[in-house]
Amino acid sequence: MTAQVSARPYDVLLSNTRDRLLGDAWFYYAVFFYTAFGLVFVYLLGGTGETAHAAYAEPLFKVFGLFMPVIALGFDAIRVIVRLDHRRPLAFRMVFSSERMASMMAGMIMMAGIVLFMGTFTTIKISLPLLFDGFPHDRLHADIDRMLHFGVDPWRWLHGVAGSEIVRSMLEFNYGTIWFILCFGGVFFVATSPKADTIRIRYLVMFMVCWMVVGNVLAGAFLSAGPAFYGEVTGDHGRFADLLALLSQNPDTASPYGYQRYLWALYQNDIKAFGAGISAFPSVHVALITMNALFVAERSRLLGGLAFVYVALIVLSSVYLGWHYAIDGYISIALVVSGHFLVRRMFRTGDAGRHVFAKGG
Repeated sequence: MTAQVSARPYDVLLSNTRDRLLGDAWFYYAVFFYTAFGLVFVYLLGGTGETAHAAYAEPLFKVFGLFMPVIALGFDAIRVIVRLDHRRPLAFRMVFSSERMASMMAGMIMMAGIVLFMGTFTTIKISLPLLFDGFPHDRLHADIDRMLHFGVDPWRWLHGVAGSEIVRSMLEFNYGTIWFILCFGGVFFVATSPKADTIRIRYLVMFMVCWMVVGNVLAGAFLSAGPAFYGEVTGDHGRFADLLALLSQNPDTASPYGYQRYLWALYQNDIKAFGAGISAFPSVHVALITMNALFVAERSRLLGGLAFVYVALIVLSSVYLGWHYAIDGYISIALVVSGHFLVRRMFRTGDAGRHVFAKGG
């Protein structure tokens, strides 16, 4: 009897983990077919056969497999210590319950699937220029940008208003580091926390849509490289020369200018590395942060408003730092907002994710 009782929490943990994995089966099927399509797509385009998957394994394992789990569990423990007093033992048992641990274990396996997913995305993205032997739409996108902004390339307005080294450094750090933490911290939370079960399916569907539809399908259909590479892809080095001169004041390899030169070197040498691939339209950066803002707005109008202010900051930063034309962000916002409400309508209620999960997929 004692042995059965002591084994019960372990059995419950395994059962809960299995149930969550079965509920996530749709996700693994999607990743499998996406990866298979990507490999066939690259082969038909005449690619080298090399993929970017290996380049993503180590850095994302460190982030998703070590750093984020420690932060998540540590945050739970600290929250218990700060908020509770005489019932701390009970609270700790709740924080590290079978349900919570099963969610974490199944979520960690899902994050491994996301590593594979990201490697496939980059493999396809790197191969997109093979469709057109380059980037055919930069002149068109830059001209539309100028027309929409009263005959002025919008980066000139931004640097005219806030063209200082301090502003540039802050925007650089936010656009790279803070954006990454918010976007991938968000998907890690949804994957590993039972508190996100009511939005789990919808969130993950939108996450994949942002990468596959915005970052692969539409990027391939309207392929452009962005202002930072305008001279290389059009031969017109003068149009954005002033912008590049401003950005080159910080030539560090971690800066946008340094990273842009790094990306162009990878492209020229056909190297499949972490973060490789060049495409500007539409902006995945803006798409992902817009997706997060929409889900935040479902929970709180105030926080949602702040989240959309941050979306605006990312759009402005993408132009300021030479990564994107303004229309890249505008179109991304329109696409993600439309997709969000379409997916939400498909699930009909905010509890749809819970119902699908309960049915095992």
